[in-house]
Amino acid sequence: MSDKPNVVLVHGGFVDGSGWQGVYDLLAADGYRVSVVQNPTLSLEGDATATRMILDRQDGPAILVGHSYGGAVISEAGTHERVAGLAYICAFTPDAGESVNTLLGTFPTDGPQPPILPPVDGFLFLDRDKFHASFAGDLSAEQAGFMADSQVPWGVEALGGTISEPAWRSEPSWYLVTTEDRMIPPEAQRTMSERIGATVVEVDASHSVYVSQPAAVADLIKQAAAATAKETATVA
Repeated sequence: MSDKPNVVLVHGGFVDGSGWQGVYDLLAADGYRVSVVQNPTLSLEGDATATRMILDRQDGPAILVGHSYGGAVISEAGTHERVAGLAYICAFTPDAGESVNTLLGTFPTDGPQPPILPPVDGFLFLDRDKFHASFAGDLSAEQAGFMADSQVPWGVEALGGTISEPAWRSEPSWYLVTTEDRMIPPEAQRTMSERIGATVVEVDASHSVYVSQPAAVADLIKQAAAATAKETATVA
């Protein structure tokens, strides 16, 4: 078993875990054992369960990483005994009793708005024609087009799922703010990261930073891993 903590990656809404490949490759090349959660994105409870299932499989402490809606998932599932730290990648950070919908209601209304289409049969999609500009502004048109055409239906119930005991209240956290984000306003990200007392790094990137700048994401995760490994060694 490596002396480095493991890493567990949790994706957000409208996408699946394959978008993490660039981050996965960088971390794996540096000797980290990395696992990727595939959220059903039907409900927060179901996604937290899927995440705990992967945490159960870890052979040691893990940094739990969440992108966007994945931040709500790791806030709920991150109280698992294997979690040593949390890394939020332009992500939601709900408190107890809050949901993604709760936080969406606090975002400024005078800036870019996510092009979420009206729900159909309890599921949400982003407007295909607006996906590039809103979700993946720093990716090529071809990459953004593929992501738009391979969207995972996001269950409305997942957005309304409330947090029971937020993991960030008991675990150290890190936050990557994306300053060119058109899905979660940068100011909202700064407010959320400040509220949870996270160590913050900012990068000029879109909401798809985990695809467009995997090195920036991997570096934040490594920062969290180094700090938690040092803390573990101190305690030992």
